[in-house]
Amino acid sequence: MTGLCLVATPARADGPGTGTPYVVTLGDSYISGEAGRWAGSSNNSEAPADALGAHAYHDNASRTAEQIPRCHRSSSAEAFIGGGVGGLNLACSGASTATSSGDEFKPGIDFYDDGAGHLGQAKMLQQFAAGHNVRQVVVSIGGNDFKFASIVTQCVTDFLLSPSWFPDYCKDDSSVVANFTSANVTAVRGRIATAFQNVRTAMRNAGYGDNAWTLLVQTYPSPIPGGSGFRYGQSGYTRQSVGGCGFWNADADWANNTALVTINNTVRAAIGQSGLGNVRLLELQSAFNGRRLCESSVGLYEEVGLSSWTQPTAVDKTEWINQIRTVTTVGSNYYIQESLHPNYWAQLALRSCVRQTYTQNRGGTCTISGTGLLNGEPRMTLG
Repeated sequence: MTGLCLVATPARADGPGTGTPYVVTLGDSYISGEAGRWAGSSNNSEAPADALGAHAYHDNASRTAEQIPRCHRSSSAEAFIGGGVGGLNLACSGASTATSSGDEFKPGIDFYDDGAGHLGQAKMLQQFAAGHNVRQVVVSIGGNDFKFASIVTQCVTDFLLSPSWFPDYCKDDSSVVANFTSANVTAVRGRIATAFQNVRTAMRNAGYGDNAWTLLVQTYPSPIPGGSGFRYGQSGYTRQSVGGCGFWNADADWANNTALVTINNTVRAAIGQSGLGNVRLLELQSAFNGRRLCESSVGLYEEVGLSSWTQPTAVDKTEWINQIRTVTTVGSNYYIQESLHPNYWAQLALRSCVRQTYTQNRGGTCTISGTGLLNGEPRMTLG
């Protein structure tokens, strides 16, 4: 073959599968970093708990705006494990398994593409992975398919609109019960399984073999204690007006023992239904126990005698879950959508959990393992 010059094509330095390793997070508000601005709560002032400030959710290159409004991808989110590992947060607060393009765009874990720059999370992952070395994809999904936000709203509404001598429980309201029927659980399980398959398809389309990366699936943590664990009684309105945790004891027990269990069992079952073999499970249901919203072991800043999140004991004495807000937040820096979500402390705790799964190359159950901070993060152990 005279006249043909053969030149070796250099290997791409930017992937797929080469260069700086990355952890990519997908899913909903429990992994996007929702509420990650706030380290605990105070009813006197925002200042004691404002750990990240006004740019907390700004994830564009200059950190001046959100790439997708109201996704609330905070800079404290768990994707950023450090140690030479890159982090990309594609999750979005309010996202479910499928993309929603209503009043607010919420990318699901699918390949949605409207041709105008709005992409599903699987599509975004595929594009990123094609040019980078993605080693672990972490997913939290399913809560919004069970209508988590509307369930919380119903429970708090029932608490506020009925007296303690004749409580109206949300656990038996038809709008709540409908989410936990056998038929709906089966349907949601199928949608979650499809979401996991979409992640695999995205990685295959980006040039990865199934053994070249790991899918880490998270279960959901308990955000409130059982009825006996609240520091405010259920008589009167203090539980909501002061604590921001307006659940009847019976509803709190149901939330922990039935709703959370059902949701997490559905996520686990979806892994098997998906057929993926490169999956690990990060169990988080007890990750915040002892630091949950309104739990008797913690308190508001003014209740525990602290004035700032920077004080050494703040991580142990204040809550890791944001208060539930039911009225307008106009005039404040709070968002209603931050309600009942892991805050700054919790985000850093989850980051530690994800880092341990990455460095130890396994899944496990993550729980609090001590007091104080280690390298700026709560002490967590992957068991």
